[in-house]
Amino acid sequence: MQWAVRINEAHQRLKDPLQRAVYLCERWGGAVNAEVNTAMPADFLMQQMAWREELEEAADSIDTLDDLLMRTRAARQQRLTQIAACLDGGAATDSRQRAVQAAGHVRALMFIERFSSEISQRLAQLDA
Repeated sequence: MQWAVRINEAHQRLKDPLQRAVYLCERWGGAVNAEVNTAMPADFLMQQMAWREELEEAADSIDTLDDLLMRTRAARQQRLTQIAACLDGGAATDSRQRAVQAAGHVRALMFIERFSSEISQRLAQLDA
């Protein structure tokens, strides 16, 4: 029974691209540590601020919120591609360096996931 539970947990973790990326980063020595490490590139921080402003200004505009959601989904896909590029290939000797680089993208992806969820919640409230 315990093995079945562990297998199901592993399956759930590996099925989700974000959780899989966190696992691979940690396994290769690039701990994400999102709770304590919030370092992000300046351009991504600016993007976060712009998205937040758009969300606040969108208020009740479903079209604006839909557009913002589509753009964050595109940003999510771009981050997944960047994570894959970091974790795939390369020499085994630089796997830790690539995992550390991927961990930065994972932290950005975590923000994008939370932000997309906020937009979806706002849309659901407007539909109700």
